[in-house]
Amino acid sequence: MDLKSVKKLDAEDPLAEKRKEFFLPKEKIYLDGNSLGSLTLVAKRRAIEVVDKQWGNDLIASWNLHNWIDLPVNIGEKIAPLIGAKQGQTICCDSVSVNLFKLLSCALTLNSERQTILSTRDNFPTDLYIAEGIQRLLGDGRCHLDLVERHEISARLESRPAVLLLTQTDFRTGELFDIGELTRQAHANGTLVVWDLSHSVGVLPLELDKWKVDFAVGCSYKFLNGGPGAPAFLYVAKRHIKNCEQPISGWMGHKAPFKFEKDYKASDGIAKFLSGTPPILSMSMLDAALASFKNIDMNQLRAKSIQLTELFLLLLEENGSLEQLQLCSPSDANTRGSQLAFSHPKGFGICQALAAKQVIADFRSPDLLRFGFSPLHLRFEDIWHSTRAIKEVLEEGMYLLPAFNKRLKVT
Repeated sequence: MDLKSVKKLDAEDPLAEKRKEFFLPKEKIYLDGNSLGSLTLVAKRRAIEVVDKQWGNDLIASWNLHNWIDLPVNIGEKIAPLIGAKQGQTICCDSVSVNLFKLLSCALTLNSERQTILSTRDNFPTDLYIAEGIQRLLGDGRCHLDLVERHEISARLESRPAVLLLTQTDFRTGELFDIGELTRQAHANGTLVVWDLSHSVGVLPLELDKWKVDFAVGCSYKFLNGGPGAPAFLYVAKRHIKNCEQPISGWMGHKAPFKFEKDYKASDGIAKFLSGTPPILSMSMLDAALASFKNIDMNQLRAKSIQLTELFLLLLEENGSLEQLQLCSPSDANTRGSQLAFSHPKGFGICQALAAKQVIADFRSPDLLRFGFSPLHLRFEDIWHSTRAIKEVLEEGMYLLPAFNKRLKVT
């Protein structure tokens, strides 16, 4: 496909105007939105406003004057439509790891006659670390982590574990789980489910209420563009909220935090899942960034995501790059998220050489080169230029240079 045909795709893109909402360095092609989303212009303005006017001028009065205190709930309600949730079930707070600790603890308590957390060996490592930590805390007799291969999940559910813990989009390959079907299978065995949506929210149509999901977590700094270290969110189905007692009972989860009562009394609603003071600067930027998703049709966003990844593969095939790169993501676009992964013995070097050509991807050990596609701001022309850069890096052997093989703390 030639550049003229690619530019025609941009001219016909119904989401093309969204690109204007982002601060994008002109010289860079950013294919790492699955790790850290791009800065939105409105978030940049909000950050300046919060620092200069709210914190700088209004000081502590801002908790009421600018409604800082309600940001966790209000942001949660903005995320809710993106995950298919009705009001009162989603809140923004803490990190995915902390929220996962809360929800796994709740699920084990609700299913107290059982003790097994079922997950996969290739689940996102930090999710498994949290489960391992709960196992150490409670003891193997009260909590046991059972890890299986992907294809073994359905059969292992028949052993009736307490909780099924899965990440919808595999962070390495982008392979998707069928949330609706696996949740149905889990419930048929009396098992509660906790889904990690960190690589899904903002690019995939999600229907948590419709699928009868029990619990979910997700981060906001990837496709939601909330900024580095932006707070995460959690979802608890309405039917469970009343009976959940989350373990990190900090003052913000109290029914009346500013009464400073001696004994803890949990809030009646989703606010009971709060713990400490919310990080106002990062929350404010996330709150602003979510404006990009207002009135967005997630099916339309998903369609563009598929178009971008399919064009990427087509152009790599046409220029011969796939002779050196092995596709590790599913070839069927409908069974993968908004990313593509390729293996190469020198994947890290390729990633660094591409960065020198202003094409930003990322690397995952031991040999995966990952490309993330953010449909809100990526152009099809970006895909054309990035695949040409890949061809040049591979043909010229740039990735073999010592300068591109010096490992960094963050890859």
